[in-house]
Amino acid sequence: MKENEILREQISEIVKNQLENNDPPETKIIYNQLTNTGYNDFQTRQMIGQCLAVELFEIIKMSKPFDNDRYIKNLKNLPKEPFE
Repeated sequence: MKENEILREQISEIVKNQLENNDPPETKIIYNQLTNTGYNDFQTRQMIGQCLAVELFEIIKMSKPFDNDRYIKNLKNLPKEPFE
């Protein structure tokens, strides 16, 4: 399995866990908002995964800690792509 596929699966699993555990609660709130406005489950999970990927990049490449405030800010800005 290629590294990108593995990373994609891991991000998908993290999003799944966040939704199931309601932690952080903003993930489920935003998920519900997006699906209620016409995005399907796959699209919504991908958008949430993009927000998570921003944080993972900062952790892995920049050696910075997870920034929960930025993560939630990016979630709240969906469906716009996270740039911060």
